[in-house]
This record gives sequence, C-alpha cells and structure tokens, in this order.
Amino acid sequence: MLKEFKTFIMRGNVMDMAVGIIIGGAFGKIITSLVNDIIMPVISIITGTVDFKHLKYIIEPAQGEIPELAVYYGQFIQNLVDFVIIAFSIFIMIKMINKLKAKPKEAAPAKPSEEVVLLSEIRDELKKMGPSSL
Repeated sequence: MLKEFKTFIMRGNVMDMAVGIIIGGAFGKIITSLVNDIIMPVISIITGTVDFKHLKYIIEPAQGEIPELAVYYGQFIQNLVDFVIIAFSIFIMIKMINKLKAKPKEAAPAKPSEEVVLLSEIRDELKKMGPSSL
C-alpha cells in the first residue's frame, strides 16, 4: 500500500496540482491586496467610502428592541469586485502561459528557385537515360 501511495504521489499530474494549489493560494493573497490596497481606495474617491462592507439599504429602521431590516449590498459589491479582478488576472496569466507554451509554427518550405527546378529535371532525365548513354 505504501508503494502504491508513493507511485500515486510521484505521478506528474499530482505534483502539478500541488504546485498549482500552493501558487494559487499565494496568488489569491496578491489579488486580495491589489483589491484592498490599490483598487478600493481609488473607488472610494468616487464613492466617498473606503469600506463597502457596511453599505446597506434600510428597508425598515430599528424600532425599540426590533432591529433594523436592511439589505447589506456592500459586501456583495466587494466580493463582486474581487471576483472580477481575480477572473481577469487568471485570464491574463493563462494567456501568457499559453503564449509561452505555444510552439512556433513551422514555416512552409520555400519553393525552389527556377534554377533548382531546371537542374532537378535535368538530373531526372539523366537518371532515366541510364549510365550507358553518357
């Protein structure tokens, strides 16, 4: 059983998946920092608030012991911005990886020049005639 486990772990796709998970976790931190530290402050200039998490639409205000009834849309906006940026970043990253992996197209062989074609025809005719005709 230990030998089978070792064989399973050492297969290429399992190792690739492990590396992908580790890099994905680190990439997630970078994107979160990009959103929280760079993009959201710029958006806050437009909206007037840095923290979207507390944005809400109050349907019914609090009355005595009854808490307010509200739709908390700020966290949704924050998650939506995170998702769009993460999706776009992954798209760009995959596009770059595919560009690096892309094999250059083999150029079609160039047409031989007229001289080469003529010499080939002469050679072929000489072969047809055989060595006795020379």
